[in-house]
Amino acid sequence: MRDAYGRAGVDLAAAADAVSLIRRVASGASRPEVVVGVGGFAGLFRLGDGRLLAAAADGVGTKVEIARRAGRLDTVGIDAVAMCANDVATTGAEPLFFLDTIVVERLIPEDVASIVAGVAEGCRRAGCALLGGETAEHPGLLGDGGFDVSGSCVGVVAEDRVLGPARVRPGDVLVGVRSSGLHANGFSLVRQAVEGLDLYAVPEGLARPLVEELLEPTLIYVPAVAEAARRGLLGAAAHVTGGGIPGNLPRALPDGLGASLDRSSWIPHEVFGFVARRADVSDVDLFGTFNMGLGMVLIASPAAADDVVAVFTRHGFEAAVVGLVTEESGVRVG
Repeated sequence: MRDAYGRAGVDLAAAADAVSLIRRVASGASRPEVVVGVGGFAGLFRLGDGRLLAAAADGVGTKVEIARRAGRLDTVGIDAVAMCANDVATTGAEPLFFLDTIVVERLIPEDVASIVAGVAEGCRRAGCALLGGETAEHPGLLGDGGFDVSGSCVGVVAEDRVLGPARVRPGDVLVGVRSSGLHANGFSLVRQAVEGLDLYAVPEGLARPLVEELLEPTLIYVPAVAEAARRGLLGAAAHVTGGGIPGNLPRALPDGLGASLDRSSWIPHEVFGFVARRADVSDVDLFGTFNMGLGMVLIASPAAADDVVAVFTRHGFEAAVVGLVTEESGVRVG
């Protein structure tokens, strides 16, 4: 039986196969300075003088369709920056600049300005410059009023301070940082779940209008991650996006190690249960699709865990110890 996300039209297995094929093709378009290529949260490129560039590209996905339906275009730009800048931050890098790409079915200047206003706000939150971008009009290729938003972010990190699996050891602590809700993943399933509902009504099980819940921007964790990394408190970090915790946390772990998370250490937002009831999806599907309340998982030594929590709390985020790195491979949430 196909999982819920597959029934909603997204084939995660095909996506994984595509990454494998792309990695093989990309290996023929490299340079000696490449340290980490396709497959990580961000690519790493040796700049010289002990510095590395970190770069990531991503998009907002079908969350833009909710924005179009609601006529609210000023938040998805924040999501575009967050998806890229948070990925860059997982390396310990400080994001330097962002470039956006906006594709529209029909160019309405005011609408594009609203989207870019969100991008600019996201850049302010990430502490990076909006350096430029591209706005393209594609008549006949998108539905009426349709659009897409994506971008890329570049940062810099000292080579001897790069975060990653090589710094992780068994017994290290997992610090989970609370998300703001759905962020910008799983919206093909979300859209199926909310089909036919009034976006401006408050549905049973939620405390605010549905549109507010669905268009809540992705949190940008960059300032807190950067501080914790500069202070040497972190070993690695995972940005929890498509594939959820089971799909993203292994990218921050060395081969052979795994992770055990205690579900009682955090409470997922109500919106996840709302989507589960509406779409009739299992717990396994939820954790394999959504962030389930943790937008980022940080890996630190037991001695540094309290300091990591304190850094994120000072920056206005909710953080707590949620699990441990184990000698048994795989991610277990129980």
